[in-house]
Amino acid sequence: MYINKAFIFGNLTRDPELRSLPSGQAVANFAVATNSQWRDKDGNKKENTEFHNVVTFGKQAELVSQYLRKGGSVFVEGRLQTRSWDDASGAKKYRTEIVADKIQFGPRGVGGSAGGTGGGSGGGAPKAAGVKDKEGGEALETIEYPEEENKVDDIPF
Repeated sequence: MYINKAFIFGNLTRDPELRSLPSGQAVANFAVATNSQWRDKDGNKKENTEFHNVVTFGKQAELVSQYLRKGGSVFVEGRLQTRSWDDASGAKKYRTEIVADKIQFGPRGVGGSAGGTGGGSGGGAPKAAGVKDKEGGEALETIEYPEEENKVDDIPF
């Protein structure tokens, strides 16, 4: 048995793009940046950033498009897939991407926006409601997600 599994946690580098397949099924594409840090042999701090292309289908694609925004954090679990095609000049092009099985939205920034990059309820973001913090002080924003039942039959895989 072989294993093709990818797990990444990072920030979106752009807003998700939602499209539809000829069959009418929704598909969303977005990119996630992850970074790693280490010290070289001289003790200097080094950092590297990797960019990952992610694709998801069906209801999950619609939810990603609705709630995720550039800069927001996300945890993606899926499999690696490489596609190839010929561009207009006839050159062979390749793209490796993660086909997402599961996506978990990361914490939201102040202001209730999906990516923490603005405030308010623009772009179909869920409503935010004020709640007192543990000490009874300043109100914190919480998210009220719409009631929605996911059905096993709606999952495309």
